[in-house]
Amino acid sequence: MQRELKRATTDLAKSDPPPYFLSYAVTDIDAAAIVATNGSLIFTTNRRIRMADVMMRVGSTALDNTHSQSRGSGIMSGQLPLDNDSNAIARVLWQLTNREYDQASSAFLKVKTSTAVQSEEEDKSPDFSAETPQSHAAKAFPLADTQQKVWEERVRRVSAGFLKYPEVYSAIVSLQTSNDRTTLANSEGTALVRPGASARLVMQAETRADDGMDLMRVETFQGDSVADLPNDAELNAKVQSVADDLKALRAAPVAEPYAGPAMLSGRAAAVFFHEVLGHRLEGHRQRDEAEGQTFTKKVGQLVLPDFLSVTDDPTLKELNGIKLAGYYDFDDEGVPAQKVNAVESGVLKSFLMSRMPIKNFSNSNGHGRRQPGLMPTGRQGNLIVTSTKSVPDAELRAKFIEEIKHQGKPYGLYFDDIQGGFTLTGRASPQAFQVLPVMVYRVYTDGRPDELVRGVDIVGTPLLSLTKIFLTGDKEHVFNGVCGAESGSVPVSAAAPAMLFSEIEVQKRRRGNERPPILPPPGFGDTPISTASVTSAAAPTKSTLDASAKPAGAKP
Repeated sequence: MQRELKRATTDLAKSDPPPYFLSYAVTDIDAAAIVATNGSLIFTTNRRIRMADVMMRVGSTALDNTHSQSRGSGIMSGQLPLDNDSNAIARVLWQLTNREYDQASSAFLKVKTSTAVQSEEEDKSPDFSAETPQSHAAKAFPLADTQQKVWEERVRRVSAGFLKYPEVYSAIVSLQTSNDRTTLANSEGTALVRPGASARLVMQAETRADDGMDLMRVETFQGDSVADLPNDAELNAKVQSVADDLKALRAAPVAEPYAGPAMLSGRAAAVFFHEVLGHRLEGHRQRDEAEGQTFTKKVGQLVLPDFLSVTDDPTLKELNGIKLAGYYDFDDEGVPAQKVNAVESGVLKSFLMSRMPIKNFSNSNGHGRRQPGLMPTGRQGNLIVTSTKSVPDAELRAKFIEEIKHQGKPYGLYFDDIQGGFTLTGRASPQAFQVLPVMVYRVYTDGRPDELVRGVDIVGTPLLSLTKIFLTGDKEHVFNGVCGAESGSVPVSAAAPAMLFSEIEVQKRRRGNERPPILPPPGFGDTPISTASVTSAAAPTKSTLDASAKPAGAKP
C-alpha cells in the first residue's frame, strides 16, 4: 500500500489539477452469520472479504472536490485479492486510483464553478484539517473460532423455544460475528493497522393484537467474541421473557396521546439522548446549510439543565462492568480517539469533529467514522450523560408520583424499554424526533398497580424537550447498538441515568388493519388465539425500575 501510494502521489503531482491528499484504506473481514426460525436454520454462511477505499482530495485544504454536496466524490471503492500478492494488490489500487482521480478532478471543476455563481456561504471554513501523522500497528487478534457448527445448533435450539408460545407468530434468532483488520496509509505519512472483533446475537419476535396492531420485541447481546455471549440457560430465559412481554402487550390497552410527567429508565434515557442531542452535536451538521443547525450558535450557552453534563469518550472500553460497543483507539481518518466534553453543567462546549473543520473548531477530535465504502463524518462513539442532581434509583419513583400529583394528572408514563428511534436534522423538515418505546406503563397515584399500555411513540423537538428534565437516578445504564447515518452504520454506545421529565409528549403509533391469523398455530387447538384466551382482565404490573441490561438498537 505504501509503495503504491508513493508512486501514485509522485506521478499524479504532474497532473492538472494535482491531488493534495491521497489515502488508501483496506479492510479485511472474516465474517459469519447464522439465522434460524421455528427451530430450523434458514441461513448460514462464513465468508472472507477484502475491501479497498481510495480517498483523494484535489485542490487545496481551503477548497477541494469534497466541498458541500460533492463529498461523495472523495472516494472510490473496490475489492482486493485475498492473497497477499503484492503485484495483484498494486494493480487494483492503481485502477481504483485512476478512477478516483477522474472523479475527483471533474468534481473539483464543478465545485469551483458552483462557488463562483452561488451565494456566499455562512461558514467559510476549509474543507480539510491538518493533523499530525500517526504510526501504529496493533497486533492482530488471533482469528477466533466461531464454532460455526456448534452455534448453528445453539441458534436453532433458541429459536425453537418460541414454538411453545402460541402468542408469538414469528421469531428469528440471528448471530453475526466478525474479525476484521483495517490498514490505513496516507500521503501525510500516517500508517495504521487496527484489528477489531465483534459478536452480536439478536432475537426478534412478533405478534399481532386483535385490533391489527403489530407488536415486536427485540433483545440484543453483544461482545468481542462468541465467548462473551450468554449461555443457553440465559438465552432460554430471555425467550420466555420476550414471549411473556408479547402476550402482555396483546392484552394491553392502546395508549392515548398524552403530555405530562414521565420517567425514563436509564437505557431509555440513553437512547433518548443519542437521538435528540447526540446527532445534533456531530460536527458536519453545524456547517451544512441544508441542516437545521439546532446548536451551531449555542456554544457557551445553556442547552441542558445545569446539573447535566455530556461527554463522548470512545477511549472507554467498559462502564459499570458492561463492554461499550463505541470503543476505538483511532478513528477512520487516522486521528487518535479523544474524550470530548460536549456539554458541561448544561453549557454547550464542543462538537464531535472529523477532519471537516467548522467555524471556531478547526481540527478533528477523533470522531471521524464510517463504514467501508463511505466518506467519514463526525459521529458518536460512547455518549455518556452524568448528573449532579440525583437520588437513588429506588427513590426516583416516589419523586415521580409526587410530580404527577403536583400537576394534577391522572397518571404518568414510565418508559422501561426502547427499541430505537430516529431524528430529523435537515432544515427542510421539522426539527423533530421520534423515539420508539416498547414497554410503557401508566403509573397511578392512588395505589393502583402500574398498567402496561401499547402503541405509543415519544415525539417532540429538541430545544424544548431537553429542558424538561428535573431529576435523575444515581447510576448510568448502558445500551449498545448500531447507528446508521450519512457515513454508514457504526457501532455505538450510550449511557445515562434514569430520568424524570416534567413533560413528555407521546402520540399514537401507526397500526395496520389485518386481523390475527384465523387458524391457530399447529399443535394449539382448533380455535384462533385471542386476547380473551391468553390473559386475565388485568395486565401485568411493574412498580420498580428494571436494572437488567437490555441493549437497544439505534437509528438516525
